[in-house]
Amino acid sequence: MHRVVVPVRPVQSTFELGCAVEVFGTKRPDVPQHYDFGTRTETPGHVPTTAGYAMSVSQGLPALEAADTVIIPGWLPVEEPLSDHVRRALLRAHARGVRLVTICSGVFAPARTGLLDGRSATSRWARAEQLHREFPRVRVEPDRLYVAHGDVATSAGAGAGFDLCLHLVRNDHGAAYSALLARHMVLPPDREGDQARHTPLPPPGDALSGLLGWADERLETPLSVNDLAAYLGVSPRTLARRFADQLGTSPGAWLLSRRVAAARTLPEETDLPVEAIAARVGLTSAVNLRRRFRARTGTTPGAYRRAFRVP
Repeated sequence: MHRVVVPVRPVQSTFELGCAVEVFGTKRPDVPQHYDFGTRTETPGHVPTTAGYAMSVSQGLPALEAADTVIIPGWLPVEEPLSDHVRRALLRAHARGVRLVTICSGVFAPARTGLLDGRSATSRWARAEQLHREFPRVRVEPDRLYVAHGDVATSAGAGAGFDLCLHLVRNDHGAAYSALLARHMVLPPDREGDQARHTPLPPPGDALSGLLGWADERLETPLSVNDLAAYLGVSPRTLARRFADQLGTSPGAWLLSRRVAAARTLPEETDLPVEAIAARVGLTSAVNLRRRFRARTGTTPGAYRRAFRVP
């Protein structure tokens, strides 16, 4: 069982904490429980929250030593320095191989330890400039939903915490399990970290929404950007502008992300060889599939199947 520990502090933001609880700590019927979840605090007792109530936390920071993942759900006020106790606990956990994850303003905590120096990170857009100013050695990427390095991961505003947490679940237990969890929470299962965060998905009935559904059903065909534009009856340049305005990405990048997302599910749920999976998702060849798959997941289709094959 993967142990997820969330250190909370006064005054704790309830939404950011709720992101972690919903993904890692909530038991649901018919959903396998792969995570053991708990909260900790520097001084055990009652911890006030931004919602006006206090929560009781009985265990202190030494419990971080037993964690596999530590999630910092916001850090308010962001100007608050780390105590020596918290700093040592985070550095010891990271040195032991614990995955450190932050949601929204939580990025200010590991930034103060130096663990983000020379690395890219993100945070809530309103805090991005402050993060860059206070920690110039951190490469702040304000337009990312999340940035995941494996050992350290940061998310943008609170809602992007769900995207990052589901990304971690996907890497831990596969796309099928992550999608099942997302369906129970009524969330999109696979928003990538490089998707722009300021633009909502097109509403149902919107012409672009219809195009996305149409293209999703035809991934095995050699769709091109020109084909997408022709479906809407617009020029490729107009289509690119609509994608940028509504999805924060390009038509080609969106199409590739959907092909790779489909390629992640097939090794889990079928016995199809790599060549057949490549044809099924429109990536034309096993070589192309392996290259695109590794770029997105950090592993090969074969290794992914061995790790996440659904019996």
